[in-house]
Amino acid sequence: MAKHPKFTNNLINESSPYLLQHAHNPVNWEAWNPEVLKRAKDEKKLLLISIGYAACHWCHVMEHECFEDEDVAKAMNSHFINIKVDREERPDIDHIYMDALQMMTGSGGWPLNILALPDGRPFWGATFVKKQEWIQVLNQLQELYENNPEKIIGYAENMAHGLKEINTIAIEENSDIISISRINDIVKDWSTYFDTFLGGYKRAPKFMMPVNLNFLLHYGHSQKDEAINEYVHTTLTRMAWGGIFDHVGGGYSRYSVDTKWHVPHFEKMLYDNGLLISLYAKAYATTKNILYKNVVQQSISFIKEELLDVSNGFYSSLDADSLSETEKLVEGAFYVWKEKQLREILTDNYPLFADFYSINSYGYWEEDNYVLIRDAEAKDIANKHDLTEEAVFSTITKCLKLLKQERDKREKPRLDDKILTSWNGLALKGLTDAYRFLGNKEYLEMAQQNAHFILNNLVDKEGGLYHNHKNGKSTISGFLEDYAAIIDGFISLYEVSYNETWLNHSLKLTNYVIDNFSDTSTGLFFFTSNKGESLIRKTLEVADNVIPSSNSIMAHNLLKLSKYFPEESFEIRLNQIMNTMRKSITENPQNHANWLHLSLLMDQDYYEIVVIGENFEPICKTLMKNYLPNVIFAASNSKTSNLPLFMNRYVMNKTLIYVCKHGSCQLPVEETNKALNLINTKF
Repeated sequence: MAKHPKFTNNLINESSPYLLQHAHNPVNWEAWNPEVLKRAKDEKKLLLISIGYAACHWCHVMEHECFEDEDVAKAMNSHFINIKVDREERPDIDHIYMDALQMMTGSGGWPLNILALPDGRPFWGATFVKKQEWIQVLNQLQELYENNPEKIIGYAENMAHGLKEINTIAIEENSDIISISRINDIVKDWSTYFDTFLGGYKRAPKFMMPVNLNFLLHYGHSQKDEAINEYVHTTLTRMAWGGIFDHVGGGYSRYSVDTKWHVPHFEKMLYDNGLLISLYAKAYATTKNILYKNVVQQSISFIKEELLDVSNGFYSSLDADSLSETEKLVEGAFYVWKEKQLREILTDNYPLFADFYSINSYGYWEEDNYVLIRDAEAKDIANKHDLTEEAVFSTITKCLKLLKQERDKREKPRLDDKILTSWNGLALKGLTDAYRFLGNKEYLEMAQQNAHFILNNLVDKEGGLYHNHKNGKSTISGFLEDYAAIIDGFISLYEVSYNETWLNHSLKLTNYVIDNFSDTSTGLFFFTSNKGESLIRKTLEVADNVIPSSNSIMAHNLLKLSKYFPEESFEIRLNQIMNTMRKSITENPQNHANWLHLSLLMDQDYYEIVVIGENFEPICKTLMKNYLPNVIFAASNSKTSNLPLFMNRYVMNKTLIYVCKHGSCQLPVEETNKALNLINTKF
């Protein structure tokens, strides 16, 4: 019979797995809601806001050390209104308090713990804090609030002012597009940080930064810059060889703690994998490198096996921690191997496997555990063992299958089974790119099923989006990141399915964003709807991180949609946005890589390829397998479409390819190679 928990707080009524993890803490946690904030004001109590997420290792550690402890709970419950926030459910709150923490301490991270006035203005913050220090800090600050409140209020007022100040955009009085010569200078300066031997930056920990690599892939390809191309492919190869990639089950962890991509922080997030599937699919299109193809296939297998809901939505993440053989929650326990285990499972194939995946000092982690990592080309392993490369890969495939069967017997990491709209948009985009460049129809079917899930479950009565979905319910209004990612995913789905439904939904959602999220002074979009809950700041999210910023994705969407719907004023809006962002992009390009990519696209010739006629599908497939980042596609088999790109272009019994620029087209051709030549000659 299950043991009845000693404590239960109000988080028991929530659906977020992270909040539910804290529902039996002795702390009187509340979820963020207007009633709780009103109570804090009425009772003149300070807010204690603690933000984290389900897959966060240090969040679990602090919960165990502090929030499960009755002495700590006594200190928290006596004087504070304690609010737990899932940063993935409420990124709007997380943005503000993460900025506050970085202003106070110079760094950020989770768990993110903030003390704030009853109205939400913060005055103190920290990440992980040990039990005794935590109690001491809370008591000292409460005492200060009682005896010298003006000191805390003054600091909170300054912080609130600072939070608004750092989120203002410095606009340069220059309306020119950033030129290719300026971009060349930026990349040259940026490249001094590159680790050209192991990829990524010259530092640890190493994050994969797909946004940066996506820009550099296009830049190196279009400028024929061999040094940049080599850096990009070194990084992609080393990431695919590293322990950060799950060689047994597919998919990437969040980042590695070392310089060689070896030991990851073991949580696996949908957003990383969606972005990386897209990136590796494009890299495969430019190189036909089988390693990249395998990464795409295995990463899709992972999200299908571990994160796909029966309703065709994708869950959020797998935890870093899992139960070890001694029944303790240990980070990475599910993924690591001991040499003895490998010898027993793989028998005669062990020596080859050990060379291939570095069961030696290079692959050793700690406590007799190894994290699989490659450090050599297959041909070198083949030569050493007097085998062909095909034989090596055949044996390795068998070995990995055996290890997967064995690993499936272990206790799996905990699943965060909430469905987030924005991350589903990133996964949708990844699937469309995988289908486009690898041609596997299953990926198109998964993408279409996911898109239908989004339409059926994540759209509200007014035509807006929800942010979340769990247990058949969607409860939080959508943020800009949700609209941006879904619009991008739908445009991509149109390009590979030729179904105009998805393009029309992109148009509707874009107009919804313009009507409800606009900041008229900058042309940018607020992170929260103008009809949404009022927080201490309306955030403009512009900095690209591991995930591109919501505003930069929207700006890319406006570029594409201005080509499909030239009668709309998207191009005017885009130019205003790029004028606003010019100074930020040029002064801090590493944090604006998606914007830099957009600058490159806007400086280059940008083409519309229109294919119309009965034979459009095979022609489109042939064309789209090429890496063409500065092209949008429109295709139809008839003259019934209302898209402006098809007007007066249908000719009976012919399938014609029009290559256009700003709506001005070359004479149509019927062969794909002639169409590609028109792009390459840059008419």
